[in-house]
Amino acid sequence: MNWKSAILGAACAMLAGLPAHAQEVTWRVPTSVPEGSFFYNNFLARFADNVDRLTDGRVEIQPFGAGVVVPALKVYEAVQDGVVEAGHSTPSYLVNQDPTNAIFASFPGGMSAEATLTWLYEGGGAKELAEFRKEEMGLHSMVVGVGTSEVLAHSNKPLKTVEDFENLKYRTSGAWAAVLKEDLGGVPTVVPPGEIYTLLQRKGVDAVEWATPGSNITEGFHEVAPYLILPGVHQPTFVWEVVVKEDTWNALPDDLKTKIELAAKLTTYEGFTHFLDADMKAMEEFAGTNVEIITLEPEVVGKLREAGRSWARKQADAKAADGDQRMGEVLKDYLDYQARWTDGSKYLVRDGN
Repeated sequence: MNWKSAILGAACAMLAGLPAHAQEVTWRVPTSVPEGSFFYNNFLARFADNVDRLTDGRVEIQPFGAGVVVPALKVYEAVQDGVVEAGHSTPSYLVNQDPTNAIFASFPGGMSAEATLTWLYEGGGAKELAEFRKEEMGLHSMVVGVGTSEVLAHSNKPLKTVEDFENLKYRTSGAWAAVLKEDLGGVPTVVPPGEIYTLLQRKGVDAVEWATPGSNITEGFHEVAPYLILPGVHQPTFVWEVVVKEDTWNALPDDLKTKIELAAKLTTYEGFTHFLDADMKAMEEFAGTNVEIITLEPEVVGKLREAGRSWARKQADAKAADGDQRMGEVLKDYLDYQARWTDGSKYLVRDGN
């Protein structure tokens, strides 16, 4: 072997050890939850891993916890302003800007988690969300996280009736905050996720809601509040999304767009089953603590659900009066799908019944 052949052989060996594709895209992606938290790991970190795997390393997602790059409640704004390439948050934090977001985030009286998942991917809900983000905010949206039903409250006071919510100082956000204030006479307080535990511990509020049993038990809310209130009628499920500026998204080659979208959908399904399993284990653990678990009577749940639906209809009517028909159209589609699901899913076997 001559020296040219030797060099060529060595070069080929080196190239064989390199990945099939060089890295082409890097996105800094802040989220609205603290780094290392349940949501962070189950949604954003999982998404980063799935994108890396499905794109063969051509796209790098650099996840950042709340407050590291941008404040927890400023993720959408940071993407619009070009501070970061993409962001991960929930439509719930945009309800005050446009109540249409409540339909995508879920609201009291909304669909169950499994119905929402089906509506998003089979009933056109994800497509409606993407159109809404594009037209109203100039963003491309991908669903990256659908959760199970939340805990209604970790509370310093027992909550059993609708009247118990009157004057209740309650950390919450989104549509439930509006329903609590306008229909139940409660006092909602909005703080970022990372501040909830301290607020509850110091009795700055009477009660808090955050997420599912599996998520909440890692936060330790039950250690500082004696009551756990179920079911999560205020938030039957929840939806998180990754948003990217349209120009940034459109600049990607089509094959990468497809693979990133697939990574988002894979993350959502993997995250959903992980929530379910973690919730089951958490409820078993809660049962072994000193916390008192209170389950609201069906009559109370029904009143809260109707209050939520009434709020959504009022918001849609108000926007329609101002010439904006979108919320009414999306809400009709959503409620029609919910009615179809309620009627058409009766054949399903329900464990425990």
